[in-house]
Amino acid sequence: MINPFVTTGYVGPEYFCDREKETCDMVSLLTNGNNIALISSRRVGKTDLLRHCIEQPEIKDKYYTFIVDIYSTRSLSDFVNTFGKVILEELKPRGKRVWSKFVNMLSSLKTGISYDNSGTPSWMVSLGELNTPQTTLEEIFGYIQNADKRCIVIIDEFQQVLKYPENNIEAIIRTYMQYCRNANFVFSGSHRHLMGSIFTSPARPFYQSVTIMDLPLIDKQRYLDFCMSHFKNGRKALDADVVENLYDEFEGVTFYLQKVMNILYMQTKPGAKCKLRQLKPAIDYIVDFTSGTYEDLLYQLPDKQKRVLLAISKAGKAINVTSGSFAKKYGLISPSSVSSAIKGLLEKDLLTQNKGVYQVYDKFFERWLIKKF
Repeated sequence: MINPFVTTGYVGPEYFCDREKETCDMVSLLTNGNNIALISSRRVGKTDLLRHCIEQPEIKDKYYTFIVDIYSTRSLSDFVNTFGKVILEELKPRGKRVWSKFVNMLSSLKTGISYDNSGTPSWMVSLGELNTPQTTLEEIFGYIQNADKRCIVIIDEFQQVLKYPENNIEAIIRTYMQYCRNANFVFSGSHRHLMGSIFTSPARPFYQSVTIMDLPLIDKQRYLDFCMSHFKNGRKALDADVVENLYDEFEGVTFYLQKVMNILYMQTKPGAKCKLRQLKPAIDYIVDFTSGTYEDLLYQLPDKQKRVLLAISKAGKAINVTSGSFAKKYGLISPSSVSSAIKGLLEKDLLTQNKGVYQVYDKFFERWLIKKF
């Protein structure tokens, strides 16, 4: 039997907890011609929710769906390369009649598509071959506009476009989206202030072009019921205070809940009961596995960034971090050095910031820092 607390992405509705309202809202919006900006903190389940939505019968057999994760992209060429590859991989299983229409649209990249002995294509485009990425992007949107089914295009971690060297990416994508009548778009992002600046500023191209959805944390009672049910189905028992304490410890962030529950389920034999005393050892079990990686990560940081990271881990939720009192409390050199260190830590995604509150991004890393120092 599969461990029901899946940590590797969406595998089906039976292992997906709640989100009934969000699923209903998103499916209704998309199937009625709306574009969406889905905004939340990272690791609360945006991508799994999106995958769950496109598996719903109203969408699954009636649309082509493309999930384009651009978190690792650094330029328009990267974006176009990722976008094209995702479309081809999604269309390939549907047969030559379907994928050939897309390949034939890519006149700018004929040499970038290779074929195996059975005639199945592969995306072998190198960034060096994308001499005119905007032309290729136009061809991709041309395919979407003329596809034989309506399309849903999901661009995950959309705020990444703000880091591209090209300064007109928002306008380019907005223009293509505006004239693409055969598709609806979801722009998913985990940096609230950046996503907010893209979609709520009257001076920006995407202003009033989407319905903005905030994804809240999963409900504690719903998650408790989910856990109790799966333990029962596995002929195991679970004390409710295990889930309640875990939820509070990690502030309801789904990624951490699932990781720890996966270990607790693994360590509880059929016929036995999982009790609260098992929670801390299970968390330490996960943290200890990654200890070497955390050591290397900390070693590579400049000393000022390391000291600020440790200070924020001790504070838990740090406010007024550039004040003299914060620097004095944690033995930091000066408020100005704290400010520059925080900028570097944010760029490396080691910290998060929301409404002036700073926290270590990886809660397992934070626990390791507190334990070690």
